[in-house]
Order: sequence, then structure tokens, then C-alpha cells
Amino acid sequence: MKKSLIVVLTVFVLTSVLFTTCKKKAVNFVLKIGYGGSLCEAPLHIAQEKGFFAEEGLNIDLIKIASGAGFDALTSGQVDASFALLASIVQPLSNGLPAKITTGLHTGCDIVLVKPDSGITRVEHLRGKKIGVPSMTGSPTIYAKRVLADNGIDIRMETSQVEFVVYAVSDLPLILSNGGVDAIAMNEPTATIAANEYGYVTLLESAVDEPYCEQYCCVAFVSDRILKNNRDIVEKYTRAMQRASAYVQGHQDEVARIQIEKNYVPGDAEVNAGVLKKLNYIPSVSGAYEAFSITAPQLQYIGMLSEDIDVQALQKNSFVFLEGLDAEFK
Repeated sequence: MKKSLIVVLTVFVLTSVLFTTCKKKAVNFVLKIGYGGSLCEAPLHIAQEKGFFAEEGLNIDLIKIASGAGFDALTSGQVDASFALLASIVQPLSNGLPAKITTGLHTGCDIVLVKPDSGITRVEHLRGKKIGVPSMTGSPTIYAKRVLADNGIDIRMETSQVEFVVYAVSDLPLILSNGGVDAIAMNEPTATIAANEYGYVTLLESAVDEPYCEQYCCVAFVSDRILKNNRDIVEKYTRAMQRASAYVQGHQDEVARIQIEKNYVPGDAEVNAGVLKKLNYIPSVSGAYEAFSITAPQLQYIGMLSEDIDVQALQKNSFVFLEGLDAEFK
């Protein structure tokens, strides 16, 4: 009897210690989330400012990273999770980026602008022209190339019928004004700001033009490391991002004001709210998965993804489907 009591007490003490240790570990764990400061990152900003991360019991550290450095930051362990343009993450994933996409967040955020007197009124008019872009691998460039290819214009590197020229984002509007290029491809809200300031005309817009307006352009992703060791944290992060994205959909004016007041993004709240209202912030894992199946083969066709990549296998390996986190927001 005495021995049995000692065994029971020992088991109780060990269980209590284990529970306390695990609980302390969960509470003390800090999820490092990278962000760049773009307008369409609204779900990330709102998840923090409206308390969605806190409500999920997450202890987070938002880390500002330079434009284009997000994937390197994840690989090096500087961040555990972040936000990315789907078209921009496909190639890194094919090259072994140790990450998984957990949900799609919204559609549309790329625009191609031209001068009102350029005579360029249709996609076909871009054949033989120069397009200014912020980088050769960024989402605006990829979007422009996809549309051009869909309209029968050759944009493969060796035989391209359109020349893409890289300039700093801040210089693109002036370069177009001075005739250095015939069109510019930009992200929002810099595209809308440029259009308003210079009187440019929107030729292509992923938030409006079919079928691109129905395809998810931005996603949340996590490192393979965090998924393997802290799957519960990944679930909480994804749920908070989905809740925040759904919140943005109905509160664009408030969201734009918060983003500026908290110094997440620059600009004018009214202009930014107008841009947010054009985007569709209905989070979906299956929506992003479907968009991946469309985007990856197109990237392969235009030479931005190796021909020997099995895009179906890449698609399956690039996502994690977390129980109960898609049906709720379909």
C-alpha cells in the first residue's frame, strides 16, 4: 500500500513537471515573423494590431527585412514565417527553399501603366516595346510576362519580343515620363500613386482583369523547421493570418489608417484604402493551391522555372494543409 502510494505520487510529480515544462516552453516560444512594409501585407499588420496573434496565444517578434531578402532570412533562421507573392516564391521553392505555404491571403496587386498618349491600348501593342520593372524576378515582372505570353507574345529570354529594363521603384514613373520605357510594371500602392501623379493609364491590372483577378497572388508561409518542431504554432499563425485577412476585407478604411499610424507603410490613407478595396481578401488554402497549379507551368513556359521541374510534385511539396483551416474561409 505504501509502495503503491509512492509510485502514484512519483507519477503525479513527474507528470506535473512535464506539463509545466511544456507549458512554459509554449509560452516562452517566440515566433519570428518577417515583413517588408508593403500595403498588401495588411493581414500581417492587422493580426498584430487587432490582437489576433495574441488571441491565438502567440508570442511574436515582427522583424523588418529588406525588399527581396525574405527567403534568405528564412533560410538563415532569421525568421520563422512570413508573407510572399505566390509568383515570387515558386522558383525559390523549386530550388529547395525550406518552407511550406500555409494559406492564400488575397488576389491581385500588380499593375502595368502607360502614358495616355502612347497609343498602347491593348496587350498586343507591347510587342517590340520596353517595359520598366523594379526587378527581373519580382511579381510585377512575372505578372506582365504571364499576360504577354497568354496573348501570344514571345517573352522567352533568347527570343523575347519585349525588352524588360530594371530601374529603382522610385525612378520608374519618371523614366516612363521621359520616354526611357514604353510601360512600367509595379506593385500597389506605388502604381496608383504614380498613375495619380503623372496621369498614367492602367493597361493591365491583376486585381481587375480576368482570369488573374480570381487567382491568389499572396500567401503566408513558414519554415520547414518550425513546421516539424512546432506544428501547433504554425496552426495558430495560419489561423491568425486568415482571421486578419477576412477582417481586412470588410474594414479597408480602418486598416489603411492603422497601417499608416503604426508606420507599417507610407502614403495616403484614402488612396491606400482605395487600393485595398480592389483586392479580394478572402483567405483560402485551396485557392492558393489552385493558383500555384496555374502559375508554375506558366513560369516554366516563359523560362523562369527549369524545364526539368515536375510542377505537380513541386505543388504538392510546397503546401501544408492544416486541419480545419480551409473550409472555414472557402
